[in-house]
Amino acid sequence: MIKLNTNYANLKDSYLFYNIAQKTKAYLEAHPDKRLYRMGIGDVSLPLCDAVIKALNEGVSDQAKKESFHGYMPECGAPFLREAIRDYYFQKGIELDADEVFVSSGASDELGDILDLFDKTSTALVIEPAYPAYVDANIIAGRNIVHLSSGKENGFLPLPDDSIDADLIYICSPNNPTGAVFSKDKLQKWVDYANSKGAVILFDAAYEAFIEEDLPHSIFELEGAKNCAIEICSLSKTAGFTGTRLGYTIIPFDLKRGGISLHDMWVRNRTTKTNGVSYIIQKGAAAVFTEEGQKQIHENIAIYKNNAKVLMQALDKLKIWYCGGKNAPYIWMKCPNGMGSWEFFDYLLNEIQVVGTPGEGFGACGEGYFRFSTFGSPEDTKEAAKRLCELLG
Repeated sequence: MIKLNTNYANLKDSYLFYNIAQKTKAYLEAHPDKRLYRMGIGDVSLPLCDAVIKALNEGVSDQAKKESFHGYMPECGAPFLREAIRDYYFQKGIELDADEVFVSSGASDELGDILDLFDKTSTALVIEPAYPAYVDANIIAGRNIVHLSSGKENGFLPLPDDSIDADLIYICSPNNPTGAVFSKDKLQKWVDYANSKGAVILFDAAYEAFIEEDLPHSIFELEGAKNCAIEICSLSKTAGFTGTRLGYTIIPFDLKRGGISLHDMWVRNRTTKTNGVSYIIQKGAAAVFTEEGQKQIHENIAIYKNNAKVLMQALDKLKIWYCGGKNAPYIWMKCPNGMGSWEFFDYLLNEIQVVGTPGEGFGACGEGYFRFSTFGSPEDTKEAAKRLCELLG
């Protein structure tokens, strides 16, 4: 009889968003006249920008004509999109070869698939609170996980030390869920640590477009990063591609372990396991990196960032500690009056019909904290902030 991957039995139930859905459903059934203000959703609410829609339509039209029809796309990405992403990085002062860029169907897919490159006996370090998929993907692979807790005392930005022993290091900056962003000096310490240990950093840059201060947008801004890091990014939050699906991964030619090129390994992996991303979607994605596309997506990002300002002003008024918001679409607040994460969730739901995300769902050190998303509508965000001030003021 075939043997199954019994590591699945080690996964915890995905109770976080299931519990939120069940609690909100029960509340609405008991109070059909009430309206909820959803500040917990990690999905975007604004539509794709005009430049992307135009390019998507052009892509559809191309598929209707023999002379411009595209069948299978290159497994690692269309040259026109890989070159557009390369040029985007060049504008940030980062020199890449287009072949170092791999196009994917999204960062979530790639964060799991990339583990194919590493032996199951390797150890993965996850800085918590963390995006739950980091942990779950490694549990499924049967890999040992080191949970590095962070907290208010270090601004949820811990640094490496000699007591840490890990082969894979997950870093998300700007961070989900905390919104914290590593400075260049602090991120350099992680790069130096990885190089000294022969470890590899998996750098999740999904929220880099939200940075407004002088902070690293890419790990490849750091000296030595091309020798130790893989960067994974997405257009989901940057350009509203949550339902359209496109991301990209950068693996430098210089990244080698044991004399083996991880770049070459990933080429072999992609040409074995994928048939490439849709031409139409890649056509739309390329428009994101045009001058017009950049202008339009940042107009949408500005709306989300203004939502963040509204919520931050409310928390400042209430004198509640938080991080995030300024350089990220998430605000991570300390629950008031010593409340637990789920206790505070219930309190907001029942008293003011505001829904957020309990911090405990992102790891044990998230207990006592709460995440607000800024991806809702401006109207709902203003109303939620007003209700918060009235309830907690």
